Amino acid sequence: MGRLTNAMWRMLGAQTSRNQSQSLSMIKESAGHDEWASGLEDGQFAGEAAELDLSLIADRAKFLAMVREGGARGLDMKPFDVQLQGALRMLEGDVVEMATGEGKTLAGAIAAIGYALDGHQVHVVSVNDYLAARDADWMKPLYELFGISVASISEHSSREERQKAYDADVTYASVNEIGFDVLRDHLALNADDLVAPEPDVVIVDEADSVLVDEALVPLILAGSTDAEIPNSAIHEVVSHLKTKHYELDQDGKNVSLTEEGAQFVEQTLGDINLYDEQHVSSTLVHVNVALYAYYLLERDVDYIVRDGGIHLINASRGRVARLQRWPDGVQAAVEYKEGLNPTEAGEVIDTITVQALIGRYPRVAGMTGTALAAGEQFRQFYNLEVSQIPPNRPNVREDEPDRVYDNKAHKVEAVVEFVAEIHETGQPILIGTHDVAQSEELAYFLERAGVPSVVLNAKNDAEEAAIIAEAGRKSAVTVSTQMAGRGTDIRLGGSGGDDAAREEVVELGGLCVVGTGRYDTERLDSQLRGRAGRQGDPGRSVFFSSLEDPLVTKNLTHQREQQAVSSDGSMGARGVESVQNAQKIAEGAMLQLHSNTWSYNKQVNEQRSSIVRRRMAILTTDQALTDLKAAEPERYESLAEDIDDEVLVEAARQIMLYHLDRVWADHLAYIADVQASIHLRALGAQSPLEEFHKLIFAEFTKLSEEAMTAARETFVNATITADGVDLGLEGLHRSTMTWTYLVHENHFASAGAQAVQGIVGIFR
Repeated sequence: MGRLTNAMWRMLGAQTSRNQSQSLSMIKESAGHDEWASGLEDGQFAGEAAELDLSLIADRAKFLAMVREGGARGLDMKPFDVQLQGALRMLEGDVVEMATGEGKTLAGAIAAIGYALDGHQVHVVSVNDYLAARDADWMKPLYELFGISVASISEHSSREERQKAYDADVTYASVNEIGFDVLRDHLALNADDLVAPEPDVVIVDEADSVLVDEALVPLILAGSTDAEIPNSAIHEVVSHLKTKHYELDQDGKNVSLTEEGAQFVEQTLGDINLYDEQHVSSTLVHVNVALYAYYLLERDVDYIVRDGGIHLINASRGRVARLQRWPDGVQAAVEYKEGLNPTEAGEVIDTITVQALIGRYPRVAGMTGTALAAGEQFRQFYNLEVSQIPPNRPNVREDEPDRVYDNKAHKVEAVVEFVAEIHETGQPILIGTHDVAQSEELAYFLERAGVPSVVLNAKNDAEEAAIIAEAGRKSAVTVSTQMAGRGTDIRLGGSGGDDAAREEVVELGGLCVVGTGRYDTERLDSQLRGRAGRQGDPGRSVFFSSLEDPLVTKNLTHQREQQAVSSDGSMGARGVESVQNAQKIAEGAMLQLHSNTWSYNKQVNEQRSSIVRRRMAILTTDQALTDLKAAEPERYESLAEDIDDEVLVEAARQIMLYHLDRVWADHLAYIADVQASIHLRALGAQSPLEEFHKLIFAEFTKLSEEAMTAARETFVNATITADGVDLGLEGLHRSTMTWTYLVHENHFASAGAQAVQGIVGIFR
């Protein structure tokens, strides 16, 4: 699917080419203003920039001359024409593809300056706090030269610091932090407590990672509640199952009890019947969740155990997924599995997906090294076009044909032999692996072969910048999990800037990138490959795969038995074709999953927007009292004889907010219940999607009336004095503690959904 998408985008590139021609013409015209820009004093930049009308071509040309001069003065970085080209396309609302090392950070800052000069408030979204803070500080001198304020937000920022940062013209933050601020505003009981501003312009760094790979990740705002404590006896019996007691499906995505296993569980739990009315919707569910945790989730692949807690691993980045967790049942099951105390569960107060969060912005632009391959998703889900920006210097990296082997053992042997041979020459090597366990296993085999290496994975990701910075040093061998979003360039010769060291590595052929297996999408392969050959540097890349790689076994489930073409297990051209076919199937499945999930989420997002608008009206106006006065005029009149109207406004506001928040939290719980069982509708020849929308729409239509009915009852019966209303006295308690987290991709649910897709297809 990715390769087809690439081809499609190239065929449909006529419009992009015309746009690029206009950009290049404007850049050429801007050279005529270079002398004028260079004659400006530093103090004149802001004033001159404020006078520009960037809707005019002549003023845009002057703007380009100013940022070229400003970059040289403020950052000692004079923008290349391709960086200006990328900035212009982002100002037009495109996602630009710029190769690794081509200066996306500066191009994004130039685009942000352009938007800010046009009166917009700009958010530059990064994949993590480190990059947000780094890029804001790095680009700050350029922003200040143009009289534009810039700030950044991290998870450690206080509410006051966040409000101040959002007041800046340009705010850098991770997508998670912006999302959590939007959710936390749902708890605000006073307009002064609101943090997140009205969305205006967003520029998304690593756009394919944020807008595609993590688009469906739900950001959760949870509140404390009296949650059910998992039954430790269930986990105890599941942990002692033998292989005869459970079975995996062919894809290894589902696990279930065998008949013998069910009998064993039933007897151990006290001769119960897992499938009777008492246990089928409770005990059996907990058993299945425990099975998933114990026999499908792997330590050092899906998660690591560190500092007494479970830390999930982001598969697309190969690093700890901060604040992420599985849905509470699965999370607790893994904690039991590892002998840890289960973390606190709670009810979901509000939730929003990354895709819905970005969808709030009227104007979206982005940048990444691999945009073309995600072009279909950008267009379908965000109505975004892609512009491919050529490299500043031609790419001379040598990309060798894939090497495919019959099994994992032969592949590892080939990788170790290849790396040892290259290491002998002193050429630096970067090896990309898929998970923590694989990175450590390969490092062990390299050590045995006399090749010392540095490992970068989720266990030491805090040191990533230092490790990556030295990966281009002579004789360096770096074994890393996924390279997407690492944010640090690999400089040939190391980070010291020694010209002699650099030239020595150049003579050796530059950085050699070795992939130890293709990813589910070619984009991630390209991101790894793109670490070599930056800015015209020499480089080399090669991928090793095997027919036992998860990509192949999960996607080519009915492949014919293939024989190796040589004694070392090499599969030749047919093996390469098998891996390519598996990747196409995986990419197609990912696009289908995204499309299906988007369809399910669309109505939920619309309902959330409706609730947010209602809540904001209550929070910032006298609407609550107006409505309650109209509904309960006698109660209002009796209160108005003794109590100031401003007090009544606030009391009505608190009452209405409480009940609106309550019905929304209940509605989210209802949606979760419907999602968990909607696939059963397929068994009755019904469309799960249509039934899902029908059910949640019918329930949502009742929300306003339910909230209003409850608010009227409280307004009539609650004790309201000159000091206001104390809802706690009425037994209406808000959560005493709240927290935010992300729900990691729920493989348990995804697997079930995939298993049902075939059933759905029958009735479609």
